[in-house]
Amino acid sequence: MKVLILGADGYLGWPTCMYFSNRGHEVTAVDNYFRRSAATSLDSEPLIPTPNLLQRAKVWEDISGKKINVRIGDITDYAFLLPVFKETRPDTVIHYAEQPSAPYSMISRDKAAFTIQNNLTGTLNIAYAVKETNPDCHIIKLGTMGEYGTPEIDIEEGWLEIEHKGRKDKFLFPRQAGSVYHTSKIQDTDLLWFYVRTWGIRVTDLMQGPVYGLSTGETDKDERLLPNLHYDEIFGTLINRFIVQAVAGYPLTVYGKGGQTRGYLNIRDTMQCVYLSGEQPAKKGELRIFNQVTETFSVNQIAEKVKRIGDKLGCNVNVQTIENPRVEKEEHYYNPKYTGLMELGLKPHHLTDEALEGMFKVAAKYKENINRDAIFRGVKWR
Repeated sequence: MKVLILGADGYLGWPTCMYFSNRGHEVTAVDNYFRRSAATSLDSEPLIPTPNLLQRAKVWEDISGKKINVRIGDITDYAFLLPVFKETRPDTVIHYAEQPSAPYSMISRDKAAFTIQNNLTGTLNIAYAVKETNPDCHIIKLGTMGEYGTPEIDIEEGWLEIEHKGRKDKFLFPRQAGSVYHTSKIQDTDLLWFYVRTWGIRVTDLMQGPVYGLSTGETDKDERLLPNLHYDEIFGTLINRFIVQAVAGYPLTVYGKGGQTRGYLNIRDTMQCVYLSGEQPAKKGELRIFNQVTETFSVNQIAEKVKRIGDKLGCNVNVQTIENPRVEKEEHYYNPKYTGLMELGLKPHHLTDEALEGMFKVAAKYKENINRDAIFRGVKWR
């Protein structure tokens, strides 16, 4: 396939580039370095210094003999994006190019506005570029399980059969976002669903839970190929963040009662899910939705796991319950369905002791890079 990966410099974007390239596909990588500049402005650099996208592509080519084409630019600028589509004529476009952080979207009005403008305009531009250059191109968008919220019913995979006053129909599952970022992701889904119905384009929306880990196989070939590992409150995912906190001797920050339950997955499984979706695309005129998780844990359960492994490795981990800066249920029912990707062939990697120990070793290696002041900022929803 000809694959266009947007947001290619990110935690998931860069490993995805290598994953597809390593399997013989023609990859073009696009990014505007938003995450790098935002992290710098907030003094929340990743744990491991990473080369820029052009440098990474050169390292990958030297090691693998495979070329990843790089374009630096902003997909919200249609004058930049459309020529990229015309030049590459992708069969598949993978859309990671969004402001990806709930806390970032809640820092201020300006950052909330940026999140909405960036995420929705980018998604709109992709839909138009596909229509104009190759209406058969398959759009794979990284959604989020956070779109659903925490309803008191099972979370089906995107769709729900409804019976009302003797009549039946199928609708997008009711969604109730917990941040401006998650709200923008709901709007993304709605926007693409409109263009699926109107133009007959094909879309797969992957409702992903929090990801953890660094190793995808390709990333192990050279330290310079590792994805960016954020551990701060703004851009760090929970498990990655807790492990770095444990290594730094910083108490694990459990918000409120710690019963907040989410679906998690290993970064290796993100690669599998996106790849399987690309190999087996949605039908023309279909919005296909998968819940991209492999197991569920509460914050307390994650903290217990990290503490147990950390103590075993001599980190003497402490867990601290703090006032929850977010507006969310701290104890709730949570039962998402996630069979669709398994049926496509996903072989899950679970959160084993070995997986946690491996992450501890990487964090310990770069312990001197940890900025303790960046770990918790106390961004408040109210």
